[in-house]
Amino acid sequence: MNESKLFTPVKIGPLTLRNRTIRAAAFEGMCMGNAPTDLLYNYHRSVARGGIGMTTLAYASVTRDGLSFPHQLWLRKEVIPGLRRITDAIHSEGAAASIQIGHCGNMSHKAICGCRPVGASSGINIYSPTLVRGLRRDEIVEKAKAFGDAVRLAREAGFDAVEVHAGHGYLISQFLSPLTNKRTDEFGGSVENRTRFCRMVIEEVRKQVGPFFPIMLRLSADELMEGGNTLEDTLEYLEYIQDEVDIFDVSCGLNGSIQYQIDANYMKDGWRSYMPKAVREKFGKPCISMGNIRNPKVAEQILADGGADLIGMGRGLIAEPAWVNKVATGRECDLRKCISCNIGCAGNRIGFNRPIRCTVNPAVLEGDVYKNQKVNKNCNVVVIGGGTAGLEAACTAAEVGCNTFLLEKGETLGGLASVISKIPAKKRLADFPNYLIHRAEQLENLYIFTNTEGTPENIRKFHPNLIVSSTGSAPLLPPIRGLHDRIDKEGSKVASILGMINHINDYPEDMTGKKVVVVGGGAVGLDVVEFFAARNAEISIVEMMDQIGRDLDPVTKNDMKDQMKKHHVAQLTKTALQEVKDSSFLVKDAEGERELPFDYGFVCLGMRAQGQLFAELSDAFVSDDVEILNIGDSKRARRIIDGTLEGRNILNTLTQMGYLQ
Repeated sequence: MNESKLFTPVKIGPLTLRNRTIRAAAFEGMCMGNAPTDLLYNYHRSVARGGIGMTTLAYASVTRDGLSFPHQLWLRKEVIPGLRRITDAIHSEGAAASIQIGHCGNMSHKAICGCRPVGASSGINIYSPTLVRGLRRDEIVEKAKAFGDAVRLAREAGFDAVEVHAGHGYLISQFLSPLTNKRTDEFGGSVENRTRFCRMVIEEVRKQVGPFFPIMLRLSADELMEGGNTLEDTLEYLEYIQDEVDIFDVSCGLNGSIQYQIDANYMKDGWRSYMPKAVREKFGKPCISMGNIRNPKVAEQILADGGADLIGMGRGLIAEPAWVNKVATGRECDLRKCISCNIGCAGNRIGFNRPIRCTVNPAVLEGDVYKNQKVNKNCNVVVIGGGTAGLEAACTAAEVGCNTFLLEKGETLGGLASVISKIPAKKRLADFPNYLIHRAEQLENLYIFTNTEGTPENIRKFHPNLIVSSTGSAPLLPPIRGLHDRIDKEGSKVASILGMINHINDYPEDMTGKKVVVVGGGAVGLDVVEFFAARNAEISIVEMMDQIGRDLDPVTKNDMKDQMKKHHVAQLTKTALQEVKDSSFLVKDAEGERELPFDYGFVCLGMRAQGQLFAELSDAFVSDDVEILNIGDSKRARRIIDGTLEGRNILNTLTQMGYLQ
């Protein structure tokens, strides 16, 4: 990029970074036994190799009782050799290494932290949920010293900087926020008192590392919750704690506003850059801006506008560890961009206590090392279906040397992901099929045939050794009275998600007074709710189970909860659809049957696999020496992340067939 500021070196005290990019502290979930692992080593080395200025390990608890996740790093003497191995690897790739240290406070439970959770104040942590004990004064002093002890160990392990986590509702944040600090002693009440613990922590850290070691402070500049700290409040309290801080890492949100902390998919690129700008202008110290930054032009603009000195990326580097190198060398078109789905990162880490995964990057943990492999003999692969799973399978096969033929019966590639991306709030989703299509077009041994059916006759022309069926899914339409007669029919008021998308430009911008009823409280139904809520429609959502959005990731679930409250969406759980009529749904709950009239009705009961072709091909090629795979939604309707992984796992089949060693 011409006249780029992003890729210029920057000096922070004695530390010089090769560019202004930082892998922001985003908890990896890779520390089994609360210690560094090969997974953590491989991931951070890959990010360093990808050109980042500094990569940050997150987040290391300073004590056992500060752990909030089972696979979280606990910074203690025994783990120093493993951490030294990681910092040495990062340095060997030309990047600097930092570590985020913190204490979760009340955001834990006994099974993980080994005791009753402690916090700024006693009470109940509704997010765990569990009872919480407020810290005694002597314990507060001990906790502050624990931060100092931890950073001393971090320096011994070879880290170049440390980030103190004072945001996102963890222990220091619990003292800073009036929402969680209900103390009446010298640690509660006034701004000066609420900042006292944070000051003690920073003083202990500085005491241990001396004046020439960068200290970063992660903060929630705006908690974005009623009664919580605003940006103005933060600018006030930073007066008491900024003296020994070298860099402000400016984030936002708490657990109760996690859709802003871990940005929801509709948030604009760089939307919170005004926060670090305000901190930077007041205190004149370097600031890190983060939040949905994966567009290089946005990053450059933030720097040019004085919004920050450094750009932090978390999920963007999970999706694309080589983001920096690709952008710096003019290969932006090759970027595998984060789509903000929050499924593999937030969902896996927070929802399931597993290592991070990624919808668009099936090789987060090991990197793209498979590209070093090549087939040992001629192999013809035919892939049926040009959705995301089929494209990933086809690209992967071609990249290891297979002669690969992709057959798509439609005119365009991209499958359901491209279709769903037409919903305004889902527009980022298009980045993934667009990336896969671009990747496919660069492969000389990948031949794409659109408007071509995957019939046995067509497939035999390519003399396949391996056939991959990836024919996707279609809306699930059970045998409910009146449903099949009306859904997606010309002139009907009843539509599926695909019917809605086909007419997405026909709906009025202002639908005040219009009744919309959505049957189905899963991800598909909630996409419809989100679309019409923005148009001020009067919405009801019907779900047969006892909970709406049961399988959503924590970020999306919390956001939908807030959106439905904001737009007064009527939530009818334990309610089943009985009959579809022209302008109403007949539903049944514990109290009996009733009609729900609508101007627009939608039946979104999920998707069903279109796996008929797999069965046909299995019969047609039964006497041939051909392996047949069924992947993605044609195997079972699920999320994109599952199909992407199955597409990449074509490598396992090729290995089993003897084509890869």
